[in-house]
Amino acid sequence: MADGVLDRKLRELVAQYEHVQAELSTPEVSADMDALRRLGRELARLEPVVSSYRRLESLRAELAGAREMRDVEHDDEMQAMAREEITRLEAAEAAELEALTVHLLPRDPNDDRNVIVEIRAGAGGDEAALFAGDLLRMYLRYADRHRLRAEVMSLHETGIGGVKEAVVEIFGEGAFSRLKFESGVHRVQRVPATESSGRIHTSTATVVVLPEAEEADLSIDEDRDLRIEVKRSSGPGGQGVNTTDSAVRITHLPSGLVVEIQDERSQLKNKVKAMAILRARLLDRELSRQREADSVTRRSLIGAGDRSDKIRTYNFAQDRVTDHRIGMDLSNLPGVLDGNLDRLLEALSATDQAERLASLADDGEGGS
Repeated sequence: MADGVLDRKLRELVAQYEHVQAELSTPEVSADMDALRRLGRELARLEPVVSSYRRLESLRAELAGAREMRDVEHDDEMQAMAREEITRLEAAEAAELEALTVHLLPRDPNDDRNVIVEIRAGAGGDEAALFAGDLLRMYLRYADRHRLRAEVMSLHETGIGGVKEAVVEIFGEGAFSRLKFESGVHRVQRVPATESSGRIHTSTATVVVLPEAEEADLSIDEDRDLRIEVKRSSGPGGQGVNTTDSAVRITHLPSGLVVEIQDERSQLKNKVKAMAILRARLLDRELSRQREADSVTRRSLIGAGDRSDKIRTYNFAQDRVTDHRIGMDLSNLPGVLDGNLDRLLEALSATDQAERLASLADDGEGGS
């Protein structure tokens, strides 16, 4: 991004920061808890940028002084000291500029939300369901390692320990930002436990990661927009024992989306879970439409990945996990499936950031 464009954006943010500070000191805002929270979040968002910009301004002032000393000083030793100081300050200025550019990247407003992860067995029959179960455990272990709370909202198992479909909510600050690049087709290559000839099979499972939606995000008229049906839920293993009229099926009529939950014996709990999943799916639809119009996201390999894309392969014979989007290979596949996802997730986040920085630079040059 050109320096002039960057400086203009930074001056605008400083003015915004000072305006928020002034608002927070008014009696009207002091008496309004909602306004206090809203403005407090805004101040917290702007503060790192403004602090960094002020450090940059201070560095530039020091740099100007060092350059002046170099140009007017006739003493060789003093000139050498000035040149050394200039080298140090120029490096510090470059680092601060890089940090500021990162701060100026458009921030995903959903990053701090809880997340809903949906896992479905794909091609491969029983082996695909077993792999879907592996992925479910992987995300549950990841949440546990990072002290995030996970709740299984819906679980449809097979008779041999596999998973046809699972929906998990993971609670904790930044949960969505951690896992948002996991959406897509995951592929496994291994010899199934049920395979007597020892042939390697390829199976798939699909993962969808959704930010949790709040009621304020969407306008849903339960009377007009929803058809809510209650039916008998099956007992353990799909048997017709211990059934209750607690299974809830909700159809969102405008979109045709359907959510069915029967895991709880309480009809009310099942309805609450189904509504949470429905809201998340509706919010995701709206966000997808917005992403289509966002050039920075659209140009990002990571941020615009289609859910039908094969994103990762877990190869047991070679003890290798490959993320195809960034060409990254990791060994210790059992460790990855045990929730050791940090290296993968950090690499995906870094690649996304680099691509968005490049797009931001292109946009700045085009508009300057």
